[in-house]
Amino acid sequence: MSKILDEDLKVVEQSIYLPLVLSVLEYDRKVIGITPFKIKLVYLNLIEYTMLKVQKDLKKINDEMRKLKMKVIRGENDGTFTEYDIYYKGYHEAHRFFNANLKNNTQKLLSYYLHKDI
Repeated sequence: MSKILDEDLKVVEQSIYLPLVLSVLEYDRKVIGITPFKIKLVYLNLIEYTMLKVQKDLKKINDEMRKLKMKVIRGENDGTFTEYDIYYKGYHEAHRFFNANLKNNTQKLLSYYLHKDI
């Protein structure tokens, strides 16, 4: 039985997914930087603008986690599951996330951020 409240678990999930979105965007920015595009600057600006939105939300999540006395540390990845250690108000819980779910949820969140202002 988890001691983490449902609304606090959503904060934990955001603290896991937002850095994954940032790493995808950073990778894409590097790839676009070395790939020949006719109008490369448009794509780079879109990625950088999206990164700023994600970083802003991640700062809010980190502030909320500090208020809740919560910390999330990425653990081992065995190729199928990734383990995260969650410290919450003096308690420790280890949660395992299926890598395919991490990828799918990161993709959904990335799509949300790319279409957020449209």
